[in-house]
Amino acid sequence: MSRSSCSKKERQSILLEKVKNDPFLTDEELADKLSVSIPTIRLDRLELGIPELRERIKNVAEENYSKVKTIKSKEIVGELLDITLGERGLSILETNDSMVFEKTRVVRGHFIYSFAESIAIAVIDAEAALVGVANIKYKTPVYAGSKLIAKAEVRHIRGSKYIVWVKIFEKQVEVFRGKFILVSLEGSESEK
Repeated sequence: MSRSSCSKKERQSILLEKVKNDPFLTDEELADKLSVSIPTIRLDRLELGIPELRERIKNVAEENYSKVKTIKSKEIVGELLDITLGERGLSILETNDSMVFEKTRVVRGHFIYSFAESIAIAVIDAEAALVGVANIKYKTPVYAGSKLIAKAEVRHIRGSKYIVWVKIFEKQVEVFRGKFILVSLEGSESEK
């Protein structure tokens, strides 16, 4: 791609469109898609006022937190990317060294479980709920630095019980899956 001003305008137009369609693209992915260097993408983003990936994720998450009824936003593990109450949700978690076993650098299971549990609870359309039953499977080890994507889907609602399936992926490979039976606490002390 030439460096003429026309080419730059075209590139920036394409960049805007790509970020609009998928705000979770990294600078590296954008650079690859536009066949330019990462510094070029960063300069274009600055010039166009497009925030860095972490800020874009945070902005999207803040919009979605207001939709959640069951738990407070600060109780959600990860960043909530999309949610339709009573149907589905999408969340991201960036793992780090504080989450791992020192010897193996494998992320401790309770972090992954908490990530899955919080999106399962957040996605249901109830004022308050608890996990009644969880059937979970850790499929492959997750290491520090991994970016995890959790997809939750409400499969059935039976009275005060919600059956939610959660699958967690790293680079499109399933690393965890869980079936949660959540019990709504409607009319309980949580509403006082």
